[in-house]
Parts: sequence; C-alpha cells; structure tokens
Amino acid sequence: MSELVSELVSSSQAVTNGENGQAVCPALFLVAPSSGEGKTTITAALARALRKQGKAVRVFKTGPDYLDPQILAQASGNEVEPLDMWMAGEAYCQQKLYEAACTSDLIIVEGAMGMFDGEPSSADLAVRFNIPMAIVMNVKGMAQTAGAIATGLAGYRADLTIAGLIANHCSTERHAELIRDALPDSIPLLATLARDEQVALPERHLGLVQAEEVREELELRFERGVDWIGKQALLSAPRPTVFKSANLAPCEAYLSGKRIAIAKDAAFSFIYDANVRLLQSLGAELTYFSPLNDAQLPDADALWLPGGYPELYAAQLAANTSMCQSIQGFHDQNKAILAECGGLLYCLQTLTDLDSHEHVMLGLLEGDGAMRGKRGCQGMQTACLPEGEVRGHAHHRSRSQNTPEPIAYGRRQRHTAPGEAIYRQGSLTASYLHLFFPSNPIAMAHLFSGSEASNLISRAGR
Repeated sequence: MSELVSELVSSSQAVTNGENGQAVCPALFLVAPSSGEGKTTITAALARALRKQGKAVRVFKTGPDYLDPQILAQASGNEVEPLDMWMAGEAYCQQKLYEAACTSDLIIVEGAMGMFDGEPSSADLAVRFNIPMAIVMNVKGMAQTAGAIATGLAGYRADLTIAGLIANHCSTERHAELIRDALPDSIPLLATLARDEQVALPERHLGLVQAEEVREELELRFERGVDWIGKQALLSAPRPTVFKSANLAPCEAYLSGKRIAIAKDAAFSFIYDANVRLLQSLGAELTYFSPLNDAQLPDADALWLPGGYPELYAAQLAANTSMCQSIQGFHDQNKAILAECGGLLYCLQTLTDLDSHEHVMLGLLEGDGAMRGKRGCQGMQTACLPEGEVRGHAHHRSRSQNTPEPIAYGRRQRHTAPGEAIYRQGSLTASYLHLFFPSNPIAMAHLFSGSEASNLISRAGR
C-alpha cells in the first residue's frame, strides 16, 4: 500500500458528536489550474484505493455535473453529490458534508475547471468549509515552472489552505526532483503520477462516458489506478475538519399520493440523486421506465423526462412507437410533464443526430432538434417558472428551431442576455435547463402536482 493511501487511512478516524450537531472527518479538496489536469482520474483511483482498504470514503463533485459523479460513485461505492453554493445553496452544501462526515472515514471533494473559476469557485467552497486543497497539475512539458504555478495559485488568496501538489504526467524521478526542488516548503509534493492510458477515463462529446455503458472497463481502470496511486510517496496528509449541521427543516409532504414516472436508461440518465430524494421527501412515489425498451408508461400522475443522450439512441427511440403513443396519450390527459435538455429534444417533432440522420420524435412540442458538433451552451441559470424560480444549469451541444414562443427565459447568473427558452405546451414544461429541485421544493411540488393540487399547496405554503 502506498504512503499516499496509508497516510490517508491512518488519519481517517471520523468522530461524531450528535448532541452538538458537528462531526470531525479528514477531508481533501482536489483542485487544478484548469480542466483536463486529471482530477477525476486521480479522485477515482484514490477513492478505489481507500475502498479496497475497507474505508468508507465519500466523494463530492463541485458544480453541476452528471457524468463525473457516475464514475466516482462506482469507484467509491457511494453516491456522489454535487456541491455548488449558488445552485444548491450554502446550507444544503453544509448539511451534505456534515452527513457524510458522520458516516465516513474520509471525504474527498473534486473541484470543477480551475480552482478560482466560477462564482462561487472551488476555492470559495473549500475556504467556506475549511477543507485543505491539493493542487492537481499536468506537468508534462514543464519542470520548475510547475513550482511557480503552484506557488502562484497558493498565494493568490490569503485564506487558502494548501495541502500540497500532485504532479500528474510526471515522467521520471529526475522530473519529480526538479519540481520538488522548485516548490516552497509550504507546498509539499504529495505524489507524482506517470502518464498511463490504461488509467485515463473514456470520454465523448459531452464529457466522460456514462458509467453504466462501460462498467466492466471502468473496473479494470480503477484497479489499474490503485497500482498507479500505490507507487507514489506522500509528504503531507489531509487534516481532520469539523463539519457542522445546517439543521435544515424537513419538507412538507405536498406530493403525498402522487406517483411520478421517471425515464431512466442509456438515453436518459442525467438525474441528480438530490432531485430524487426531494421528490420522495415531498411524499411522491417514484417509478422508473425505459423509453428505449418499454412498451408503455407505468401508471403515474406525472412524468419526468430528464437529460441524457437521446441523440445517440434517436433511431431506437423513434422505432419504439408504442412508447411514443403512450407518452402522447399521457400528455393528452393533461398530466404534468417536465422535460429537461435531452427530454426536450425527445418532445420535439424531429431530432437530427450526430450523423445528420433525422428521426421522428414525440411531437409534444413544435420544433426540430439537431446536434451541432463541438459548439454548445453551458452555464448557471435560474429557471423563471410560473410556479417559482428554480436554479439549474445548461450544458448541451444541440440546437432547437421552429419552436413556439417561450413562456419565459432562464436568467443567467452573471450575464444580462436571456438564457434558455422555457416552453409550456398544455401540461408540458420543457427547456434545455437542468433543474436542481432542492433549490425550490415548493415550486417543484407545484410543477409535478397538477393545477388542482397546486392550489392546495399554495394555501398550505402561506
């Protein structure tokens, strides 16, 4: 077992005090100068190495993300939550970290993009919860400059706690020595990792490949990653961190007696566990189905078509005419439907895939969807729904056209231009936006309840 893993294990004794609402647990926040430095690969390898030692490790991912958490959940054996103080709220993030600290031997948080990118950034989150940061850097093609960059990042703000540097793609011991000698004493070199294509995670046009599609391959890469991490030395270890409960009030069961059908298969899988738990805490009964493989919808009062990769399965979706008819009939009954991003594409009249083949979709909403290569849209936005404002984000590489007039537009986090269009066609609400339900539970209860129940919720929520 490597010094990296052994030091983490030796320091990972969580102490919980339920009486005063706080828990102590070692924690480490992996950040980087930019995207593509290897954070997810290293996080997955480290989580699997700790898991193989019988340790309970909880991983969190900064910012909105569906794909990385799938990979990290398989590696760690535990669900992976998004932590974003704008989208989810500071109190939500505080509570999730506290709950993890109560039951875990170690908490690992993977940052997004560069450590100071976004508002709030990964650094903001780490500082708010007093989690030491390990800087992950791809050092290919540099030596002493890695020390200069790490020193600049560590000194950019006075309130940062830096655990050290992890040098990824560090080719030789001489390479490591040059970097180590260039670092100040306050930034130890935690690990040096050689380039290994058998450890790197598979990708596609929206990021990493879904874990479910390559589960066996991922297992091989995780095991290789344990050996990859296992050859390294550790000069610093994460310290215990105190996490406090946010004492969030429980939700009222506004959706009690409601059954919500959720599309979930290879084409539709962008589902936050937090959204599922929110619906359950509102009292809803959840049932899952596959638009790809099932012949019809299960019995339900409302329908959620989340995002995913319908463009990769457009022909199969179009060929499943019985499911198309079932969803069309559901819409004709004026039952509530939420369609997000990939779900929006599925609801349009046609979808043109990555090979420029056009396929007939549900036709619940006028318009045509088409993939557009590497160009796309992403960013944090607030969905201005009639039911209330719900925070979320956009991330897509498709376009829609010939659509009806939207009822509203998303409000961008920091830009005055209109965000994603929000459509309302009968009982259907559709948009490119991925919503984070816990940001406004009452609004989501309204949306899924239907008009009659929505009036009851309005009176109860006053």
